[in-house]
Amino acid sequence: AHDVKTVGRLGGGDRDGKMSEIKKKIRSILPGGDWNPLYDTSYLPPESSDVVIVGGGVLGLSVAYWLKKLEKPRGAIRVLVVERDHTYSRASTVLSVGGIRQQFSVPENVQLSLFSIDFLRNINEYLAVADDPPLDIQFNPSGYLLLASEKGAAIMENNVKVQRQEGAKVCLMSPEQLRNKFPWINTEGVALASYGMEHEGWFDPWCLLQGLRRKVQSMGVLFCRGEVTRFVSSSNLMKTASGEEVNLKRIHEVHVKIDQSLEYQPVECAIVINAAGAWSGQVAELAGIGKGPPGTLQGTKLPVELRKRYVYLWHCPQGPGLETPFVIDPSGTYFRREGLGHNYLGGCSPTEEEEPDPGNLEVDHDFFQDRVWPPLAQRVPAFETLKVRSAWAGYYDYNTFDQNGVVGPHPLVINMYFATGFSGHGLQQAPAVGRAVAEMVLEGHFQTINLSSFLFSRFYSGEKVQEHNII
Repeated sequence: AHDVKTVGRLGGGDRDGKMSEIKKKIRSILPGGDWNPLYDTSYLPPESSDVVIVGGGVLGLSVAYWLKKLEKPRGAIRVLVVERDHTYSRASTVLSVGGIRQQFSVPENVQLSLFSIDFLRNINEYLAVADDPPLDIQFNPSGYLLLASEKGAAIMENNVKVQRQEGAKVCLMSPEQLRNKFPWINTEGVALASYGMEHEGWFDPWCLLQGLRRKVQSMGVLFCRGEVTRFVSSSNLMKTASGEEVNLKRIHEVHVKIDQSLEYQPVECAIVINAAGAWSGQVAELAGIGKGPPGTLQGTKLPVELRKRYVYLWHCPQGPGLETPFVIDPSGTYFRREGLGHNYLGGCSPTEEEEPDPGNLEVDHDFFQDRVWPPLAQRVPAFETLKVRSAWAGYYDYNTFDQNGVVGPHPLVINMYFATGFSGHGLQQAPAVGRAVAEMVLEGHFQTINLSSFLFSRFYSGEKVQEHNII
C-alpha cells in the first residue's frame, strides 16, 4: 500500500510542446507582433506532482527535505508544498519558544529529540546552499530543569531511567543539590529535579524555517500559496481477515484554491502528506477520514484540534543570570532567559477549563497576572518585581487522544500520510519526524527510528502513547 508510483503527467517536454503548438495557433489568428500570454499562470501549482505536502511549516518542509535527500535517483520525485499563510504570521513554528529537550518519558520521543539536536547543531552540514551565507540558528546550549513535587518524584525517576537508556545525559538532583546549583530557586514543594547536562537548549525557529525553505527550493521542491479545498479519490470495497467490509480509498487529485483568487487548480498526485498542523483535522475530514459509523475504523477521526497558548516576555533586573536553565515547574509554569540581559520568556500550559478561545490571536493579560505570575514569583522570589514587556499568542496542533505525534499512512485512505499532532513539541522534533515520514513513503517502513506506536491506527484500537512530560 505504500509503494510510490510516479503519476502519469504531462511532463516538461510534453507540456512545452503542447504550449508551443497552442502559441502557434493563437499567433496565426492575432494580427502582428510576438504572442504574449493572455493570462499569467506562473503562480499556479503544477498540473501534477508525485507528492503534495499540505502545510509549509517546519514539519512539512522537513518531510520535503528528506524526500529529496533520500530519493533515488536524484530528481526522481516531484514534490509540491501548499501553504496558505505565506507570511507565516499564524504558523505554530514562528510563534513558539524554540526549545529542544530530551527529557521525555517515551523512548521514541527521546530518540526523535536526540537526532533533531544533532541536526540543529550541525545545521549547515544538512541545509547549506551553495553561494548562500551559512545559517546561524543561534543555538543556546542550556539544560532543561524539570521540578517534581512529592507526587511526581517516582514518575520523574522512571523517566530519567528511560532517558539514560536512550543515551541522554540527565542527572537527578535533591532539593539541597538544587539550592547549591541554583541558589535563586525556592525549593519549597520540590522533592526532586531532573537536569539535562547536554543536548538541550533553545534556538531561533524562524531561522530553521527559512533555512529549510531555502534548501528545499534549491533541491527542486515547488511551492504554491493556496489552500487545499478538496480531494478527488477512488475507492475499493475490501474484506478484512475478520470479515468486516472496509472501503479503501486512494486520492488522485488535490484541488488547490489560489490565494486571494476564486481560481482553483487540480493537481494530480500519488501521495498526500498532511502536515497542516492545527488545521490537519480539517484536512483529514476533506479526505473523508472519520466520516463513517461511530466505533468503526472508517468513523475514527484524526483527533487533532487547534489550540492557543500565550508566551510572555518580561524584564527583571534582579532575576537569575546567564546560567539560567529552561525551568519547568510542577504547576505547569515554565520560563527561560531571552538574550543577554535580564529578559525572560515563558508562560503556563492552560488546563482544559482555562483553554483560551482559539478564534483569534489576542493575548489574555489577566492570564499572566492570575495564573503565570503567582507560581513564578513563588519559585523565583526575584520575579516579584518583574515587568511584562510584550506578549503574543500562538497556535499549536493539540492531539486530544494522547498529546503525541501522528506519523505515517492512514489505514484506509492509503496514500495520505501524517506528520502532525505533536501538541507543542513538533518544532523540536521536526528534523527526525520528516526523515521518518520520508522513509515510510519511499521504503514502506520506518528505518532509523521505529515510530509504529505513533501510527493513526492507535486511535481506533485505543492504545495511547503515555508521555508524562507534555508541556
